[in-house]
Amino acid sequence: MKLKLSDFLKCMSASISVLMVTSLLAVTPAQAAGGGGPEIKRQVWSFNGFFGKYNKAQLQRGFGVYKEVCAACHGLKLLSYRNLVQVGGPEFSKEQALAIAKEATIIDGVDEDGEPKEREGKLSDRFASPFKNDTQARASNNGALPPDFSVIAKARTYHRHVPWYTEPYYWAYDMATGYEEKGVDYLYALLTGYKTPPRGMKLGDGMNYNEVFPGHQIAMAAPLSEDAVEYADGTPTSLNQHAKDVSAFLAWASEPHLNARKDLGKRVLIYLTILALLLFLAKRSLWARVKH
Repeated sequence: MKLKLSDFLKCMSASISVLMVTSLLAVTPAQAAGGGGPEIKRQVWSFNGFFGKYNKAQLQRGFGVYKEVCAACHGLKLLSYRNLVQVGGPEFSKEQALAIAKEATIIDGVDEDGEPKEREGKLSDRFASPFKNDTQARASNNGALPPDFSVIAKARTYHRHVPWYTEPYYWAYDMATGYEEKGVDYLYALLTGYKTPPRGMKLGDGMNYNEVFPGHQIAMAAPLSEDAVEYADGTPTSLNQHAKDVSAFLAWASEPHLNARKDLGKRVLIYLTILALLLFLAKRSLWARVKH
């Protein structure tokens, strides 16, 4: 069956049309209008790319920022205290992690009178929530519900300020470089994006201006400052340093086994490379005496 040139051109035209529609659907209305706020810059993280790994010292500093600043409103309900000890994470000692767990109050069933029984936390416990329920959380935060931070670095992202027709290039580039830190970049930009609102902009009651947050009005006040937390390892404190460290910690909280996953990936690639070489040599040996 021969394919006519006209039919081939029709198929090509249809394929291009589908690609254009798909690319347009990936563009947000703000991008289409040429707006959408400031461009979020890519940050340099120790764990980005195919061979990146978490930095233990940074994760420990980030946990300190989370504990002192964020934990009053945001929980980590999918993370256990024992994760603080595991290899590839903050790698606190068992004694340090146990001391952190004991600071938490855990509800463990009810007593004979139906009252909740409280006890100290154990390594096997999940991180205690700062609120008993969503109603209490909203009441304590001007009606806003603070999100849980367990997978916040995976749940947030942003759209690049680029022409729609270049989107496929950036998708391919991200896959080729192993870039998957858009959520962490967004968190860092959000924490450092609190500014004075533009002249003439009226904020709602209890709202704060943030140049990165969608709509630019956010219920959470600026959580960080130059001296929000003092680092035990002597690292100089600054707003940017605090934001970067806690963002890295939240990236680890979202994917605590990233180091192990990348190590396994390296071993698989080495195995496949050796296997491919052996298969090539076997093929050469088997077909060496066959005339072609």
